[in-house]
Amino acid sequence: SRLMDLPTCELHRLGEIADLVTSVRLSRVRKEKLALALKNEGYIPKLLQLFQVCENAKNSKGLHLLFDIMRGILYLDKAILFEVMFSDQYILGVVGCLEYDPCLAQPGRHREFLSKTAKLQELIPIRDPELRQKIRQTSRAQYIQAIILPNPSDFEEGFLSTLNSFISSSKEEILRGLQKDEEFLPGVFAQLTNEATAGEQRCELMRFFKEFCAFSFMLPEKRDELLQTLAKLGILPTLEMLMGMDDLQVRSAATDILSYLVEFSPAMVQEFVMQEAHQSENDTQLIIEVIEQMICSPNPEFGGDNQLMEILCALIDPQKMLAIASNLEIFEFLDIFYDRYIHVLTAPLLADTSEEWYEIGNDNFNFFPFEGPYSPDNYQTAEILASVLELLSFCVERHKYHMKNYIINKDLLRRTLVLMKSKHKFLALCALRFMRRIIGLKDELYNRYITLGNLFEPVVNAVLDNRNKCNLLKSALMELFEFIQMEDIQFLIAHIIENFSDALESVKYIHTFQRLKTKYEQEKDRQNEKLS
Repeated sequence: SRLMDLPTCELHRLGEIADLVTSVRLSRVRKEKLALALKNEGYIPKLLQLFQVCENAKNSKGLHLLFDIMRGILYLDKAILFEVMFSDQYILGVVGCLEYDPCLAQPGRHREFLSKTAKLQELIPIRDPELRQKIRQTSRAQYIQAIILPNPSDFEEGFLSTLNSFISSSKEEILRGLQKDEEFLPGVFAQLTNEATAGEQRCELMRFFKEFCAFSFMLPEKRDELLQTLAKLGILPTLEMLMGMDDLQVRSAATDILSYLVEFSPAMVQEFVMQEAHQSENDTQLIIEVIEQMICSPNPEFGGDNQLMEILCALIDPQKMLAIASNLEIFEFLDIFYDRYIHVLTAPLLADTSEEWYEIGNDNFNFFPFEGPYSPDNYQTAEILASVLELLSFCVERHKYHMKNYIINKDLLRRTLVLMKSKHKFLALCALRFMRRIIGLKDELYNRYITLGNLFEPVVNAVLDNRNKCNLLKSALMELFEFIQMEDIQFLIAHIIENFSDALESVKYIHTFQRLKTKYEQEKDRQNEKLS
């Protein structure tokens, strides 16, 4: 069919060209015709010449129109145009046009970034020049994809599918090339572990290596072979070293790679952690690095600590360890974990409380015995404490024997319940959830520890504080008492009624407490009948 007629590529017709490129977006046939016309007439190089003219003359209107035109051409999503636009000759001109987004107060700095990245990529140990070129081209395509992609609500399903396929097939080609190069991975490890490697170079190398791992692990046919190679090269000691570095980007990439290993080869990571626990007593072990990263996260609300928490749960889960160890070996590992590691995890929770502890129930209960960097009134610290409590709740269920000894010896539940008074309700909820996990075990020793320490007082106080509110904390409090009543835990029922019956009179409209009292009285009648 007849090709589309294009306006002459001149400065005064840029508005007309922008309207044409925008108008074809909803028509597949017109998009095809426009793409062919642009290719056949060598239109993109002509547009880039106009870009140079506008930029030299600081013609803002022209630059903004060229941004719309270049983005519109990319939105055509045609491979014949990508070949031109991503080539070494034209790529900087294309991203130059994309710097002048009319929605931005200042132009972007895409050319500067790509030039800097290209220099750093030259340091990646790859010998094949064609493979280097393919990596450079794919990196540019990914960068352009990131800066032109609109909000998900603004485009239809399958949008930029050709660009996505182009990037995906390029990655597969790169992966095949790298797997043939026997010197690539040893070269990467040598540079990562070399103290002389510059910070920016290590950062770019980690970014590239992380992407290599992420894409490689998604291809099951080569996954096992790659994992064996990484193990031989010492991937886990290397990640341990990188996670201890000051550079946040390097640490983040190392954590991502560790999370891939935990997902695709948990046995390898667990075996390494268990061997390290038995062989070494230093403070730079992988499991300690993971814990310290979690409790020292500068931005826990962005989810970094959730990833670390998932890694740690996987490493200390006895059920998952059964694949590589006997019950005795797992028990010995947990002995080491509770002897050497758990104090690192609970440090924020126990900070500054050992000498100045205020007994629950006295007049000073409203005072937070926390000072310094771990004050629970600090939002970031509250987020970290919430993560710690989630992990400790996991330990209550999975490490019943070891965790029970630790909680009772350290009086951990008493200290946790101080957080019921936190102004951050999510933290108070985590503290309550920790107690709920303990009570859920229906363990006699735990129940005696709770009653002897009068540890229901802060919980009852929370009920009274929230009696006229409708929130998640109040619901969780009611569920706790409902569980005790439904499971008929007489030891706790007697303690609650005998010690807090008067205080709970003000909330007698809540049927749960009435049922607790009824159960208590019924049990008392049964006991009296037995005595008779």
